[in-house]
Amino acid sequence: GIGGFHLVCDASQPTVVDELRRRKQRAAKPFALMARDMAVIRAYCTVNDTEEKLLHDPAAPIVLLRAAQARQWPKQLANGIAPGQNTLGFMLPYSPLHHLLLADWDTPLLMTSGNSSSQPQCSTNAQARTQLAGLADGFLLHDRAIINQLDDSVAQVVAGVPRLLRRARGYAPMPLRLPPGFEAAPELVALGGDWKAAFCLLSHGQAIMSQHLGDLEEVRTLEAYRRTLALYADIFRHQPKLRVVDQHPAYLSSQLGRDFCAEDDLELVEVQHHHAHIAACLADNAWPREAGAVLGVALDGLGYGADGTLWGGEWLRLDYRYCQRLARLKPVPLLGGAQAIRQPWRMAYAHLRALGWPRIISEFGQLDSIAYLQRQPLHTLEAMCARGLNVPLSSSCGRLFDAVAALLGICRDSISYEGQAAIELAALADDDPGVYPFTVATGNDVLELDPAPLWQAILLDLRAAVPAATIAARFHNGLATAVAELCGQLAHAQCLTTVALSGGVFQNARLLSTVETALQTRGLRVLSHHQVPANDGGLALGQALIAAARSLPQATSDTNDSP
Repeated sequence: GIGGFHLVCDASQPTVVDELRRRKQRAAKPFALMARDMAVIRAYCTVNDTEEKLLHDPAAPIVLLRAAQARQWPKQLANGIAPGQNTLGFMLPYSPLHHLLLADWDTPLLMTSGNSSSQPQCSTNAQARTQLAGLADGFLLHDRAIINQLDDSVAQVVAGVPRLLRRARGYAPMPLRLPPGFEAAPELVALGGDWKAAFCLLSHGQAIMSQHLGDLEEVRTLEAYRRTLALYADIFRHQPKLRVVDQHPAYLSSQLGRDFCAEDDLELVEVQHHHAHIAACLADNAWPREAGAVLGVALDGLGYGADGTLWGGEWLRLDYRYCQRLARLKPVPLLGGAQAIRQPWRMAYAHLRALGWPRIISEFGQLDSIAYLQRQPLHTLEAMCARGLNVPLSSSCGRLFDAVAALLGICRDSISYEGQAAIELAALADDDPGVYPFTVATGNDVLELDPAPLWQAILLDLRAAVPAATIAARFHNGLATAVAELCGQLAHAQCLTTVALSGGVFQNARLLSTVETALQTRGLRVLSHHQVPANDGGLALGQALIAAARSLPQATSDTNDSP
């Protein structure tokens, strides 16, 4: 069925697409496309058998597909459909209305959620008339009520396996069977995180995950989150015995859980962010509760660490109950806090200053990227660092992608949506097999993966006028190699044979497939996401399984993973 209003236009009309971006306040985030049939999709993308099967799935997700050369397209699509991308997101009609609309249309239609940027999708006629009045030129309404608002799901195929990037229409609230050992798990609700928010109910040996609900910092999204939580509790007659939240003290979802528990005197369980990521991956692969520990690699943008700092590049020994940090990416300061997330040049400078900024200027000052950085308010940032003012340290892998992208001139001023710099960096990369180096050192009782040699190599390549596409490829190859080598070292030291990969960075298809292959070559078993997103959209499932495991009797002590 239809989960809400769409905004629709001709994808081949540049002025129309640009006007929609202006009205919707959506600067660069890609738009989805709907095509009448596979023949239309094949005219614009290369499609393998697994991708075609996924497109025809009853859930009818948007599937990210490799775009064909534009000169091969029968009719040009507007450049504003997916700027900076090498993929297009296509879906097939999934309602009678769509079939009627596309019956005589042999080119793709742009089909995007009916909302202003970052707001919930409109799902009632009244909402559409008021909230979309300035966006749409016309309305097609219906008197059939939409009870549960659902965005379109998004998926991609990596290494021959379909993987959900956004779990919504067609998949939610379809229950997931819990792994062996959780049959007696108590009823509980896990509230997830604040970004790509989704919650999870545990009941009768099943996990019921909500649809993707958006970012809770938007007031309307938070209201929609609360309404959907109440709707699920009513539909599934769910009476939780405890509530589970992220450890982050400032998360709105965590505060909501605390408020609920204060009202009804239920137990509140707090779960570390990256532990939850890996636990979600274990659950996605039906890893039994008592199967023992695995090596988890959690690479994402940011998450509140067990030590109160910001994590995002973590190697963990863990099972469903406990978690121990073994290694991390070497931390650098987020210069300006949240501003460093929105302005990637800040992350580039944070990494380069660690190498010695005066030396960088002396050796590479002629580079455009270094000259650009010199024009930024560096004295202000240095004063902030000297005072420790709004410069928290972070081991974030997502911010490492931002820094490399900025040095190559990608989104260096600012980003307009989460992950933009990293996504465009991945799209730029060519097939060069080169590998940039990292080093591993010991710091604060854990191993640290240090990118210092990477930066030296990138600067030398920039000075030698190596194409940005080649540098992007060598970065991806180098990071994948470093991740796999560190996993091999830690797995051997910890007597582990299984590695679980999670976090939003692993939605990068090139990185995921390269890391998986490298780990398998080392004789390690690899677990990665399939039915549940690797990003924060899967967080609630991991939270729920951790809380359930801690509430159940422990049959064995921590052991190594099963062979």
